[in-house]
Amino acid sequence: MPPARTFVVVGASLAGGTAAATLREEGFDGRLVLIGDEPLLPYERPGLSKRYLRGEESADQLFVRAPDWWEAHGVEARLGVRAHAIDIHDRTVMLSDGQQIAFDQALVATGARNRALDVPGVDLDGVYQLRTVADADRIHRAAARSSRAVVVGMGFIGAEVTASLRQLGLEVTVIEVFETALYKVLGPTIGRVVEAIHRDNRVAFHFQETVERFEGSGHVERVVTRGGRTLECDLVVVGVGTEPNAEVMHGEAVGANGGVKVSDTLETAFPGVFAAGDVASHAHPIFGRVRVEHFDNAIKMGEHAARGMLGATAPFDDPHWFWSDQWDHQIQMAGVSLGGEMIVRGSLEERSFCAFFLDGGVLRATVSIDHPRDCRRSLPLIRRQVRPDPMALADPGVDLRSLAPA
Repeated sequence: MPPARTFVVVGASLAGGTAAATLREEGFDGRLVLIGDEPLLPYERPGLSKRYLRGEESADQLFVRAPDWWEAHGVEARLGVRAHAIDIHDRTVMLSDGQQIAFDQALVATGARNRALDVPGVDLDGVYQLRTVADADRIHRAAARSSRAVVVGMGFIGAEVTASLRQLGLEVTVIEVFETALYKVLGPTIGRVVEAIHRDNRVAFHFQETVERFEGSGHVERVVTRGGRTLECDLVVVGVGTEPNAEVMHGEAVGANGGVKVSDTLETAFPGVFAAGDVASHAHPIFGRVRVEHFDNAIKMGEHAARGMLGATAPFDDPHWFWSDQWDHQIQMAGVSLGGEMIVRGSLEERSFCAFFLDGGVLRATVSIDHPRDCRRSLPLIRRQVRPDPMALADPGVDLRSLAPA
């Protein structure tokens, strides 16, 4: 019998946890080690800014698998310990507690961390970021004793936290460096639709504005902006972007966008070393090199990387899809680019539409608000790089499935 192989998954994230589970489900029977710097087993993060933050969902509902699943399937979960470095040449993972684990195959699924806001007062009590269950617990407890909040950043996390804090009864003011909500992801036209939804729910905005400093006696009491505004508050949530946790590679195979550089099969330049999830800089067959941070991508990349570790060679060509629940609306997006011509099916004014983005006539991305069916049906068209008739895209009577080539 050949000696048992050791597979190591660095990062007990959604991508890492999904990969480890997939390895077992696909028949891998060697040693399987899952390393995570948090004390919790792999869990899903989307609820942290929504139902969990509002107290409508328990922590048990977030887990990727039931807590007893991992031991029952022979997964060695090393939790509360950080992978300090991966030695590509000696094929070992060095842990922060001094231990080393030799591997035959490894997956880097270390995710991303929140970008720090470097201003005076950022270390005051009451100034929070949201990334983990512990972060969400702290914000929830603070919200229960607060009446006024400031949210810095109006990306998806900032927008979802803003909605949740308003639903918990707080007055919320948003500071955003760009001209409208979700500007970098959705662009100005659709961003202003999202902005209007939040304004209807009495959220105050200060766009094209940044934080100068936080003030307070031990606890945050006000935010002073570079434009000279002073905003009184009881708590602050900062969401100004992320950075990939690629340091474990010590510069090896790290791409220009900071992520771990992988091929279309999710393998790095080093045979047997893969990367998946938020940290992966992926050579996508359709979009070129991209690094995508969202729930659905983490799951699908984790599954694909696991199969690659077992010998599969298919490219990862998922066209990417994600959603965001805000108030009573659901935003969905497929694809990764919003450049080129925009065709709208439905009504921007009524906040019920699907917008299609064409680059040289090729469908590259779709964004919808409360039109989930059309967004999902656009995925095969994006994957197959279809050049649809713009009039057919705009016509709600046309089934998008009929636009796919035979």
